[in-house]
Amino acid sequence: MSFRMPPEWAPHERTWMAWPGPNPTFTNAEELAEARTAWASVARAVRRFEPVTMVHGPGQGESARELLGPDVDLVERELDDAWMRDIGPTFVTDGRELAAVDWTFNGWGGQEWARWEHDAKIGSHVADLAGAKTYTSKLVNEGGAIHVDGEGTVLLTETVQLGAGRNPGWTREQVEAEIHARLGTTKAIWLPHGLTGDYGVYGTQGHVDIVAAFARPGTVLVHSQRDPAHPDHARSQEYLALLRAETDAKGRRLEVVEVPAPTVLEADGHWVDYSYINHYLCNGGVVLCAFDDPQDEIAAGIFRRLFPDRTVTLVDARTIFAGGGGIHCITQQQPKI
Repeated sequence: MSFRMPPEWAPHERTWMAWPGPNPTFTNAEELAEARTAWASVARAVRRFEPVTMVHGPGQGESARELLGPDVDLVERELDDAWMRDIGPTFVTDGRELAAVDWTFNGWGGQEWARWEHDAKIGSHVADLAGAKTYTSKLVNEGGAIHVDGEGTVLLTETVQLGAGRNPGWTREQVEAEIHARLGTTKAIWLPHGLTGDYGVYGTQGHVDIVAAFARPGTVLVHSQRDPAHPDHARSQEYLALLRAETDAKGRRLEVVEVPAPTVLEADGHWVDYSYINHYLCNGGVVLCAFDDPQDEIAAGIFRRLFPDRTVTLVDARTIFAGGGGIHCITQQQPKI
């Protein structure tokens, strides 16, 4: 059996995260303090269900321990930022052995504000800490830019893997070949772009994990912006039509579950990309983004119906989204062997 990436709903050994430190994403002490509080809230929510290891920068352990409490494991490594989904490894397994894909990381396409001297090494560091054999990839890619169903299908975005800032000169066929070789997938479903707000200052230029995610084989959750005043209204219609017409690696027509966007449209004068799709599945739980919005409980109800054996926990994610991501973006699962 070859190595493959298990789906997120498969059992986990633990969750890996990275502690926010002073950097361009958090521009002052107040923003950094808010970020640490938000990251800690997510870590504690996940810790109810499985072990959590928080990687922190030199001298940051005390601040981490103060907010995380005694139950989260701490590891010190040099860090630039705090988005473990993207800087960490993608774990794969053959059912007997744990391995990890260490993608090439270049600050989400070499963005002007980004620093990645240390973050580019975190994938191999975490793989070593987990005792995983490491496979390096020349493909510039991040964990938030892929989503798998565990049965051969992977979701990708044209403006990410095929973007000039990440993989200039790579063809779609070359990207698919590398993704399939590393993840054990056989079919890629491409979305043309991400949500509008994801192309802002701290955006990822189209990560799929705020747009669409598999809930189980054959079923995909899709962000649905119902308000025509938001530019994502048209994009949502495009995603829904595209995915409803698709089949997965097993030949099944996809069942599409619409997850309505929060009612808020703007924050600080910019279109928001607030999305419930950016959730995290852990052992027995769903950690779901909340936005102090009337749609929070509606989204929670959808997830409770889809995952009746899991406890749904809402965690305010507005501070995380202000930095450029959500709950899924700051967590990375290590599958149980």
